[in-house]
Amino acid sequence: MGYRVAVAGATGAVGREILTTLVERAFPADDVVALASERSAGVEVSFGEDDVLKVQDLSSFDFKGTDIVLSSPGAKVSAEQSPRAARAGAVVIDNTSQFRMDPDVPLIVPEVNPDDIAGYTRRHIIANPNCSTIQMVLALKPLHELARIRRVVVATYQSTSGAGKDAMDELFNQTRGIYVNEPIRPEQFTKQIAFNVIPQIDVFMEDGATKEEWKMVVETKKILDPSILVSATCVRVPVFIGHAEAVNLEFENPIDEDGARQALRNQPGVTVIDHRVDEGYVTPAECAGEDAVFVSRIRSDPTVENGLSLWVVADNLRKGAALNAVQIAEKLTSDYLN
Repeated sequence: MGYRVAVAGATGAVGREILTTLVERAFPADDVVALASERSAGVEVSFGEDDVLKVQDLSSFDFKGTDIVLSSPGAKVSAEQSPRAARAGAVVIDNTSQFRMDPDVPLIVPEVNPDDIAGYTRRHIIANPNCSTIQMVLALKPLHELARIRRVVVATYQSTSGAGKDAMDELFNQTRGIYVNEPIRPEQFTKQIAFNVIPQIDVFMEDGATKEEWKMVVETKKILDPSILVSATCVRVPVFIGHAEAVNLEFENPIDEDGARQALRNQPGVTVIDHRVDEGYVTPAECAGEDAVFVSRIRSDPTVENGLSLWVVADNLRKGAALNAVQIAEKLTSDYLN
């Protein structure tokens, strides 16, 4: 059986990556529709090597007869359009932050909590987690099963693509401008991003954390285990694609490096590249375009009882967004909509 699929936000970086991923994974769709804002209506977007789709206006699109909506048009738009699509009978896989902490909406990483997909029937919406959360919980899951994680301290190094195409353009333009002595005028970021790092992603909250840091805390608890304590510091770095994370873990039970390494190797979606030599680890430049979450620098932390440190890297546009959404759709069609 083929499904009718709509991709909302099809002109954005994540939307385009979703279209590419649908083709690469041969998703069983008889019809794929590209949707975006009214000003993008009529624009053509690539669908595979040979096909193009003409973008239609999301706000006026009739979702009747649509089976699945892969949605990433921004939280405000999604707040209106995702429930509208759900009322029309579609199942919405929403990549924005709008529904992630809604208790009636499952928050899914298919390799971590696939059984939670069954909860989609409550609102016909499934939430895709934050990109930085996805790659972290994929690495945490097998370790939590092995020795039970008590506490996570994570510092992220997040690429500009996580803030969209305009943010990537700002990095490019600022970098070029510095070489020709042009003045730096931040627009997408609060400070200069070229040749700099910015310890702020999203807005500040009352407790001093940013909303991105809050997301990592609450989403990890919802997906993996509400008892896990998480402290996050999220940093924007001058990289185009690929998020990296330095993760420090404290466990309830003893764990050693070899056991952790083997558990991670056995985890679907994770690739371990961990050699204690020059180049024996993965960086964002090397993970761009790859589906896996890469784990390196696995080592014991002697400063706490049962401690471990990791380096976790992934393409935030693929596993951090588009691929995870398509994998949810695959699980949905194989187990619930067939």
